[in-house]
Amino acid sequence: MTAAIAIKLLAVLVTAAIGYVAGRMRWLIIGAPGSDAARVLSNIAFYVFIPALLFRTTARVDFATMPWRTIAAYFVPVAAVMFAVYAWQHMRGPATAATPAVRAIAVAFGNTVQLGIPFSAALYGEAGLAIHIPLISLHALIILTSLTVLVELDVARAAGRDGGARTSLGRTLATTARNTLIHPVVLPVLAGLLWNLAGLPLPAPLDELLATLGTAVVPLCLVLIGVSLSQYGVKGHLRGALAATLGKLVVLPAVVLVVAHWGFGLSGVPLAVLVMAAALPVGSNALLFAQRYATLEAEATAAIVASTVAFVVTAGLWLLVLGAL
Repeated sequence: MTAAIAIKLLAVLVTAAIGYVAGRMRWLIIGAPGSDAARVLSNIAFYVFIPALLFRTTARVDFATMPWRTIAAYFVPVAAVMFAVYAWQHMRGPATAATPAVRAIAVAFGNTVQLGIPFSAALYGEAGLAIHIPLISLHALIILTSLTVLVELDVARAAGRDGGARTSLGRTLATTARNTLIHPVVLPVLAGLLWNLAGLPLPAPLDELLATLGTAVVPLCLVLIGVSLSQYGVKGHLRGALAATLGKLVVLPAVVLVVAHWGFGLSGVPLAVLVMAAALPVGSNALLFAQRYATLEAEATAAIVASTVAFVVTAGLWLLVLGAL
């Protein structure tokens, strides 16, 4: 691991640690004692900063220059693992309606920005970034949107059962569609896609506003991880966090390696970028997703911290595997 990546990893952990101290010192208590500081930060990120980032990213994507074969070699196995985790959690009888989707996103959604960009740039230069950046631009669009549809459908079904009334399929689908479209993740993505397809440039003042709001996502989410860790702790949640860490750092990159290399015939830098993108630790959006549906917040927090620390070891192992190929 290069010095630049090690420094970036240290910065991520220290920023989360600052959030932990702020939580323990109760600096972020708003209103009455006992208020949920983590949820307040999560709502700010989910309703203000992330929509701005998603809209700007989607509106500016140049779909004509996308390396679609390479992108498919990444997202096909990632989606397969994500849906497999989701289905497995359903088969086990989840404690809440949102549990399958929350656990699925922890395994599928990586830290592609804070760690992914400097990692790819340091190891593979411009050639690596030319592949990694398109993955980032579609990361939320594919993973977050898919899981949002699934979780909203599960929540609508659960609400129908809990209400004691038989809810028709049409009503369940209508509720799911409404809650999916009017959503702080899906709505800005769809709006950005429409803007993009219309061929409209972003006016300079609007672009600057969105860029400013988007820059707050990374530090806010890292602080949120620390605050959540201080507020929820990890006791009783280590088993789930370790399972997510194993799935994210070992299982997912292994599946991407097999599919991309032997299924799509990739090798060299493109293969290495895809595998290392899959091998990145759990991203902060997993916590935001858990916060959104008030499900497994402590487990998601512990998974992010555990996978980030373990990444120091697993990254080197995956580089050895790629070197052997």
